[in-house]
Amino acid sequence: MGLLIPPLQALDVETDQKRLRLRIADPRNLFPILLLLLLVALWGTTLNLIDAERTGAELAAAASARELAETYEAQVVRALREIDQTLKFVKYTYRYKGEQQVLADLKERKLLLPDFLFVVSVINDMGDLSTSTRMFEARNVANEDYFKAQLAMDELFVGLPRKDQESGEWKLVFSRRLVNDKDEFAGIVSVSVDAWYFVSGYEASNLGEQGVLGLLGTDGVFRVRRTGETIVSSEEIVYEQLVTDSEDEFEEAEARVMINDWDGVERYTRARKLFEFPLAVVLGLSVEEKLRPIVELKRTYLSRAFLASLALMGVMAVLGGLSLKLQRSRQEVLKEQMAHAERVEYLAYHDGLTGLANRSLFSELLNQGIAQSSRYKRKLALLFLDLDRFKLINDTLGHDAGDELLKGVSTRLQDSLREADIVARLGGDEFVVILPDSNDEKDLSEVAGKILRAVGEPFMLAGQKFRITVSIGISIYPQDGLDEQSLIKSADLAMYHAKEGGKNNFRFYSDELNKESLERMALESGLRAAMERNELLLYYQEKRELLTNEVTGVEALLRWQHPELGLVAPMQFIPLAEQTGLIIPIGKWVIETACKQSVAWQAEGMKPRKMAINLTARQFADAHLVEDIANALRVSDMDPKLLELEITEAVFMSDVDSAVEVLTRIKKMGVRVAIDNFGTSYTSLSTLDKFKFDVIKIDGSIIRDAATNSQDRLFTEAIISMGKRLALTVVAEGVETEEQAQFLRSRQCDEVQGFYYDEPESAEMKSAGWKEYSASA
Repeated sequence: MGLLIPPLQALDVETDQKRLRLRIADPRNLFPILLLLLLVALWGTTLNLIDAERTGAELAAAASARELAETYEAQVVRALREIDQTLKFVKYTYRYKGEQQVLADLKERKLLLPDFLFVVSVINDMGDLSTSTRMFEARNVANEDYFKAQLAMDELFVGLPRKDQESGEWKLVFSRRLVNDKDEFAGIVSVSVDAWYFVSGYEASNLGEQGVLGLLGTDGVFRVRRTGETIVSSEEIVYEQLVTDSEDEFEEAEARVMINDWDGVERYTRARKLFEFPLAVVLGLSVEEKLRPIVELKRTYLSRAFLASLALMGVMAVLGGLSLKLQRSRQEVLKEQMAHAERVEYLAYHDGLTGLANRSLFSELLNQGIAQSSRYKRKLALLFLDLDRFKLINDTLGHDAGDELLKGVSTRLQDSLREADIVARLGGDEFVVILPDSNDEKDLSEVAGKILRAVGEPFMLAGQKFRITVSIGISIYPQDGLDEQSLIKSADLAMYHAKEGGKNNFRFYSDELNKESLERMALESGLRAAMERNELLLYYQEKRELLTNEVTGVEALLRWQHPELGLVAPMQFIPLAEQTGLIIPIGKWVIETACKQSVAWQAEGMKPRKMAINLTARQFADAHLVEDIANALRVSDMDPKLLELEITEAVFMSDVDSAVEVLTRIKKMGVRVAIDNFGTSYTSLSTLDKFKFDVIKIDGSIIRDAATNSQDRLFTEAIISMGKRLALTVVAEGVETEEQAQFLRSRQCDEVQGFYYDEPESAEMKSAGWKEYSASA
């Protein structure tokens, strides 16, 4: 019996374990236990994920602040070095050329900073202005800090901010000491620039509404500080509390989280003294703004966890009675979930229309490519592609045809490239191509040309053949950018210039393109405020009857009197106004102003004369054009027969039916219509008859050599003869010589216009000239 006891005891233990397993497997026990475990796992995972997301967001925000600060420091140092280099050029040239020749000499050698942003001045030892790149009202600066400082030192000095009395803008003045050939103090050279120049390089989207950029003097005075879109100067703080003197500490540490004294906002702050200058750069990103997405994400996670908990409890309650059925269907459900997850993952990283990599996958692949190129010291090229006039396809044939076109373009792009190259669609009609292991610009030019040719082949859409072109911008790692954003920005900028260059071509990024873009942004910003500041004005040029030399009318010509650049030529800002849409309100103002001026001249006793106004393509396509013209005539009480609208052939030939309708409505009001720049395009007799023009204006390039060149002479004679047969008034513009006027008179041209007769003048000058002529007559 003793030998049987151990087996019986082992059997009892095994039985107890089996009973325990069966008890746990009982649905009445199993599902509550599983529910508890799942809830613990769910909430534990949720809380850990929230904590991990917050930690990651904090690290990313600190790293972002550091990267932005280092970039900002490099930009500021580059600008300061350029300023100091200019000061040194003037200092050394002054010693040999003298104060009157120094700026002229340097400007001729293109060694001065652009004078639309920077003012370079030479000031004598008494503090009086000797010469400057932009002369203002002279004043003595002997009591200014930047002048006094040079009396006792011979190095770069950055003056305290001062507010310009004319513009109200804060200015910064940089100065250096001037000496004569005896090494005696002879005055100073200074460079003045708007303070905002040093904080204008970042969009608010990069910094946030509470983000801060600043240029701080070692004296604790902010030369300039920008928070969001607000810019201030001359604010004092405790320098030592903000700026660390340890270069190693600055290089290794992430941004400090601190509450900034000037506004009490908690930010990831980086501040560092510049090595060569008595200044420090300050950059801060708002903690609240940077972590705001995490707060929203936390709420989302918690709400989802709560809903998931409720769902789990409900499911477990049902499963308690349906456990057997659930076990049988679980495998099928699991398979469906896996298939769905795979589909969701695919859609998360691929474009649903073309099947190409989407923006998310492109970002990952580009960053991987940058890392590989950096590790193995290789180049990588990024091509940014944008289809030209894609909107026209969508609007004309519909979105289905547009989708077919996008799929066709994606197929041709993949066929044009190597298997190792990556093609992605960012959205709309924007594509990007990553070319790893790119060699040089010659190879990239061949690839870009191959893409242009492939896309340029005709597509069959809605049963018709259509051609579309593409504009390509190219940036190269590492020379055009070291990270994803900078490479995309560089390629995008190059693509924009490719479109400006006529589309259907490609451009490589260069620093010159970036400079042109900044200048264009500055001009666009000024143009947006030009109407509010009453900087736009109209000049008027006469049109005369050839036989009697009598003034029959004037043409209104738009001018922009810029406060700093002076009188800006129309060719510089009219195309910009067209691209930005500003031409619509500007054109409306031109029509109203010209009509009122015509009536004003008649009120002064002048005889009624026709007023000619040019319409651009963007204006002609505006749905409110006819209404604006009618309103201008009504408000000014102008006779519609005196108003003459000038349009070029390109304006109305893109949509003939719509153009005929618009011109018909305009002519019903009694307004005259002229076709401008006639002879430079392919206008036919049928075109002139279809649109019922009143006036033909022969382009100045046609009649320039008509008196001496037989081909131009015959062409001009043919145009005049055709106009006569169609009972149109024929006007020759651009007449500059007596020889041209005599030729046109002999061919019975009706009217002329050009510098030979008069130059464009303001309304006041034109009125005075007419009154003087009437008095002498």
